[in-house]
Amino acid sequence: MKATLVIENITNLATMSGSDGPRKNKAQKDIGLIKNGVIAISKDKIIYVGEGKLPESIPTDEGTVFIDATGKLVTPGLIDPHTHLVHGGSRENEFSMKLEGKSYLEILSSGGGIHSTAKATKEATFEELYDKAYKSLNIMLEFGVTTVEAKSGYGIGDFETELKQIEVARKLDETHPIDVVPTFMGAHAVPPEYKERSDIFVDKIVNEMIPYIAQNKLAEFCDVFCEEGVFTIEQSRKILLSAKSHGLIPKIHADEIVSIGGAELASEIECISAEHLISASKNGIKKMGEKNVIAVLLPGTSFNLQEGKVADARYMIDNDVAVAIATDYNPGSCPSENLQLMMSFASITLKMTPEEVLTASTINAACAIKRESSIGSIEVGKIADIAIFDVPNIAYMVYHFGVNHTDSVIKKGKIVYKKNGRALNVR
Repeated sequence: MKATLVIENITNLATMSGSDGPRKNKAQKDIGLIKNGVIAISKDKIIYVGEGKLPESIPTDEGTVFIDATGKLVTPGLIDPHTHLVHGGSRENEFSMKLEGKSYLEILSSGGGIHSTAKATKEATFEELYDKAYKSLNIMLEFGVTTVEAKSGYGIGDFETELKQIEVARKLDETHPIDVVPTFMGAHAVPPEYKERSDIFVDKIVNEMIPYIAQNKLAEFCDVFCEEGVFTIEQSRKILLSAKSHGLIPKIHADEIVSIGGAELASEIECISAEHLISASKNGIKKMGEKNVIAVLLPGTSFNLQEGKVADARYMIDNDVAVAIATDYNPGSCPSENLQLMMSFASITLKMTPEEVLTASTINAACAIKRESSIGSIEVGKIADIAIFDVPNIAYMVYHFGVNHTDSVIKKGKIVYKKNGRALNVR
C-alpha cells in the first residue's frame, strides 16, 4: 500500500497507543511516546507508526507528501467532547454582573443567562447559526482540534429550535473538516412557562422529543442538566432512562454547582460520561470509577465563573475515573474555543500532569463520544487525524500557555491547516 503522506523526523511522537478503552489511574500518564518517530498514511488511514526511518516495504512516489517534524511534537488530533457549538448571540452584557459577584444561578433567575441565548438562537436563521458555528470550528481547527461534540439545548421548550441546532451541527459535520458529533440536550433548562410544573415539561421531553430524535436518528447522545434549580435527580433519571430505552447514549451535566447526587446517578444509569463535576461527592466519584463513567472536566468554565471551586481531578484519577478535558465552549460560562488553553488550565488548576492532560484531550475524549475505535490515538488502521505542534514536548506545550502552538493539522489524511499558509476547508 503506497503512502500518500509521511511525517518523518518526529522529535516526540505521542501515539496514545496500547489501549482500546479509556486510560485510568497511572495509565493516564502513558502517552505511548516514540522518539525520532515516523508515520505513514495512505489516503485517510494510518498504515505505519514507528521509530527511525520509513521501512522500504512501504512504497512512496513523486505524489507522496513528506512533512519534516524535526523539533516538533506530534499527537492525535485533539478532541473536544463537550461544547455548545451552535447558538445565537453572545452575552458580554452579563460580564459586569459577574464582576459584581452575581452567580450563574442568580443571573439565570433574573431572566438572563441561558434564556437570553435561547431567544437569540430561536430568532437566528439556519444560515446565521451555521455561519457563526463554522467560524468557531475554524478557530478550533487552528488549535489542533479535529473532532467536537455539539449539544443542542437552546430551545428551552421550543423543539423547533432544538431541531434547528441539531440540523446545523449535522450540516457542519458534512461541510467542515472537523467532525461534529450531535448531542440532544432538550433538558438544558426549565422554560419559564413550566417553572411551577416542571414535571409536565419532563413528560414532554420523554414522550415527544426523545422518541422523535431517536426515530429520525438526529443525535447519538442525550444530555441533561442535573442541578439544583434545574432538573432534579428524579427528573434526570426519567429523561436518561427514556433516552437509553430509545437507543440514545446518556450523558449528564452533574454536580456543577451543588452536590445533589449527579455523579451517583451517572453511575446508576451507566452514562458514558458525567460532565462538570465541580461539586461531586467522593462517593459519587468512586461509583463512577466502578461503572467506567468518564469524567469530562471543564476547567475553563471554573476559571471564568470564579466561584472558588474546581473539579477534584486528582481524586478522580486516583480512584480509577478516566478523565477527559473539554472547552465547554458556550456564550455564557465559557466563551472560548481554545482547547490548548483548557489543557493548560487543567494542569495549573486541576493539578493534572501534562501527560494526563494529553490523554484527557485525545483517547479519553474519544471514549467520551464513543469514537475510540477510529480516532484518539495514532495506530495502524485508525483514521489519520493528527496534530503537529511547534513545541519540543508535551510539558512545554502545557507550560507555555495562552498562545497557539499548532504547526499543522491533518484530518483524514489531508492537510487542513498549516500555520502561515492556511489550507482550511479541505473535506
